Amino acid sequence: MQSWLLWLIVAAVLGTAELMTATFDLLLLAVAALAAAGTAGLGLGTGFQVVAFAATAGALITLVRPVARRHLTGHPLIRTGVAALVGREAVVLATCDRDTGRVRIGGEEWSARSYDPDLLIPAGTRVDVFAIEGATALVHPQEEPWPH
Repeated sequence: MQSWLLWLIVAAVLGTAELMTATFDLLLLAVAALAAAGTAGLGLGTGFQVVAFAATAGALITLVRPVARRHLTGHPLIRTGVAALVGREAVVLATCDRDTGRVRIGGEEWSARSYDPDLLIPAGTRVDVFAIEGATALVHPQEEPWPH
């Protein structure tokens, strides 16, 4: 059997294994096997083929793997919907206490109540949104709170 064909089979097996495991490492080894197949296709000996495989695998694992991992796993979680409101700043429109209140979050008006049930938050106070329960924002003042 031709050695280039053997390297192509190794690359195909590694590529198939990568599809089953999704580790990305086997894909890099499959590319290295393709480099060895190219070396064999040029008519170079087994020693050159092994060196081509090892050098390509080493370079890919050293240089490409860290960059690829960073791109695959390094993206921050994007919060959408009401989860994106948690942590935002709001302005109290109607006094917030343990039961009622209104705030403006961005350009939207929300029903609200004080996160701390013992606090009375007057209109005009800047608050942080601590949580959303249903259609109600639970807020806490950025400045020193006023006891109820």
